[in-house]
Amino acid sequence: MHTPREILTDLWRRAGGEPVELAAAKLTGEEPQLPSSFRVAAAAQASIAAAGIAAADIWRARSGEGQEVAVDMRHAVIECRSERYLRVDGKPPPPAWDPTAGIYRTGDGRYVRLHTNFAHHRAAVCKVLNCAQERDAIQTALMQWQGEAFETAAYAGGAVVAMMRSHQEWCAHPQARALAELPPFTIEKIGEAPPKPWPAGNRPLAGIRVLDLSRVIAGPVAGRALAAHGADVMLISSQELPTIPWLVIDTGRGKLTSFVELKGEAGRATLRQLLQQADIFSQGYRPRSIGALGFSPEQAAEINPGIVYVSLSAYGHVGPWADRRGFDSLVQTATGFNHAEGQAAEIEGPKELPAQMLDHATGYLMAFGAMMAKARQAREGGSWLVRVSLAQTGRWLWNLGRVSHGLETEDLKADDVLPFIEEQASGFGPLHGVSHSAKLSKTPAVWARPAMPLGSHKAEWPARS
Repeated sequence: MHTPREILTDLWRRAGGEPVELAAAKLTGEEPQLPSSFRVAAAAQASIAAAGIAAADIWRARSGEGQEVAVDMRHAVIECRSERYLRVDGKPPPPAWDPTAGIYRTGDGRYVRLHTNFAHHRAAVCKVLNCAQERDAIQTALMQWQGEAFETAAYAGGAVVAMMRSHQEWCAHPQARALAELPPFTIEKIGEAPPKPWPAGNRPLAGIRVLDLSRVIAGPVAGRALAAHGADVMLISSQELPTIPWLVIDTGRGKLTSFVELKGEAGRATLRQLLQQADIFSQGYRPRSIGALGFSPEQAAEINPGIVYVSLSAYGHVGPWADRRGFDSLVQTATGFNHAEGQAAEIEGPKELPAQMLDHATGYLMAFGAMMAKARQAREGGSWLVRVSLAQTGRWLWNLGRVSHGLETEDLKADDVLPFIEEQASGFGPLHGVSHSAKLSKTPAVWARPAMPLGSHKAEWPARS
């Protein structure tokens, strides 16, 4: 089983990084940190450290100055549960899940998981089932269905669900076979452009402009990580899109936030103007959806030659499920994690990972890929495309191996978390949230902007200093 440093080294080499930066990485802590049979703490530490080293590498390119990057394993895994520990004006988060969300049985004895935190997804499930939007009614209706048939029909009807599969079942699935040869992330050149010199600044990403078109956890975590290293990150949202407010607050630290209505031509024109002046375009919409609006990777590279385009999907960009919506909890269910954890815990049915680890690790791999691609653009020129998916991150996590007796580990208590909490002002009141766990010795990570309600800023870039 590979050590965390070996895992980090593999990620760094896959991205084309030079070995010199790895020597400055200091990884502390031991597994396990959370009750799981999977190496969630190692995945947290390695993905966050990769992004931190990328920031240090950029700082070396900009200033000639090297620095140490230290990541403590406990701090990293706590950061990968940051939404649990956020406090707004002293108040804890509300219940994370809609009452109708979660696990159900189907008539053929299978388990299915429903994601109904957004009202339109809940309505879509109940339209397919022809039942009331109540847990008991949903369960009764599902007894008339076979698991896979419901999964297929629900997606066709606009719902977001997953049938629980064993890892062996998932590996035999056409979508898993389509992803089998893909690495955890890909970085590829998609167009020609001259190198863009680094702007002036005293932080690794100072002056770098990032458009963040994402929601929920993975994509917003990527934007938050880039902001921690000095980027001007602008979260683009719409008044019409549903949100999960607590996640907006937690992942909004360090960002500007603007409303741009992309369904209208005026809004698309505004986004094109922002894109023309951006360095990184990070998005979590399905490929055909964003392409139909005029912002596919190729279209973005035409609008702004030299752009770094980061694309997030649930199940990967190839295969029959490439356009399928998904969330961390559903990908865990579909790809074997819930089944395997249940078996390891010797319980009937699914058991979740103790963190939304696919989301958080994917977010840090997005930030890592974005920085490595931006560094290549500054050296070589070109437009670049970074692709990540929750399913690819899941396969990476699975392949890290298992932790014997990991489920016997006691979960973290409040006193374990307290050393890693910092206080910040915000547009919502005083925040207590998890600090960034990648500690850079010369350019410390910090969120220079407070979290603000969606749409608080004009859709225009601040001047570069």
